[in-house]
Amino acid sequence: MTTSTATFYSSSNGDRWHLITNVETGHNVVRHEPNLSSGGRASEVDVPEFLSRNGASPQAAALQALLNKRGESDAEDE
Repeated sequence: MTTSTATFYSSSNGDRWHLITNVETGHNVVRHEPNLSSGGRASEVDVPEFLSRNGASPQAAALQALLNKRGESDAEDE
């Protein structure tokens, strides 16, 4: 599987969020990489679920801006 990764948000405490795209299928997931003091264990979630969980957060706004720039829907996988 070939993927592309775009970092769309980094918080002041060191957490990072990336949009991971399967190049063959176009399926997107969000990977959250928390800072080491928060455990540092990365997790992944589908885009629509991430946006519904995170609502008006800065990371959700950054993801929505990236999706809009790419011309993608926030519910592409529903």
